[in-house]
Amino acid sequence: MSWLIKVPSSTSNLGAGFDSIGLALNLYLELEVTRSDKWEFTPTTDSLQGIPIGKDNLIYQIADKVATQFGREDMLLPCAIKMKSEIPLARGLGSSATAIIAGIELANLLCDLQLSSDDKLQIATDIEGHPDNVAPSLIGGCVIGHYDGKVAYTKVPVNGVTFVAVIPNYELKTKDARAVLPGEFSFKESVQASSVANVSVAAICQGDWGLLGEMMKKDHFHQPYRKSLIPHYDELYNYLSKEAHGVFLSGAGPTMIAVVDDNKVESIANIWKHDFPDYEWLLLQVENHGVEVVHQEANPI
Repeated sequence: MSWLIKVPSSTSNLGAGFDSIGLALNLYLELEVTRSDKWEFTPTTDSLQGIPIGKDNLIYQIADKVATQFGREDMLLPCAIKMKSEIPLARGLGSSATAIIAGIELANLLCDLQLSSDDKLQIATDIEGHPDNVAPSLIGGCVIGHYDGKVAYTKVPVNGVTFVAVIPNYELKTKDARAVLPGEFSFKESVQASSVANVSVAAICQGDWGLLGEMMKKDHFHQPYRKSLIPHYDELYNYLSKEAHGVFLSGAGPTMIAVVDDNKVESIANIWKHDFPDYEWLLLQVENHGVEVVHQEANPI
């Protein structure tokens, strides 16, 4: 028996939805899994070169954690795993969340845990600390979630827009991006910040991308602080905002994403690429189906 595990990437926050709103995108982490006599992770794409190749790999560590949680660590038998990823690391596109989801799926398969989607999401959020990246990578679409030890969430359909990712050639670690955030807000500031987030959720549910874009400008939670870590932020924000519904910092950054109508995105993106050739530009669609597991009965993948 062998398996293919395919996990979509994600973008999170979408402006004011800090640690609570995420969106699955059509960039993927793929694992080709076969039984073996030892644990071995083999990267097959440049973005994964240098990752741990044994039991120190994050995916194994998550799988082992889940197996141990359910008392089935003896069923977590060695596998050879070929890894392929289209997701840039440490760019705010959920690469670590895909590894968490992949590890949970691996334990679920090898240990016959028969976990439901809600079970998997609870485990992933317990590990990650918030649902905004792991939830869309698991179930797809746009997910609005809350976590206080137990996860509550809703999934919202997204149509008609493309998410244009502008990716610089440097990394930004999440821990560094969190270090610049304020420790607390006043009551007045909290009311203002939450009202922006509330309207943002309503705009997503209504598909009102223009309104969402206006709320992205008013975010109090993270973008005003994190943009200081991103030298190109103001220049790109002002430039992209001329044509996009809205522009936001993807996750902790440094990737920025512009929300653009499907019917004009290609012509606009060609101009943007010409004017800013030093960045990687990706035209991304919403992945509505989340993680996929394919069972292979015959030969190894």
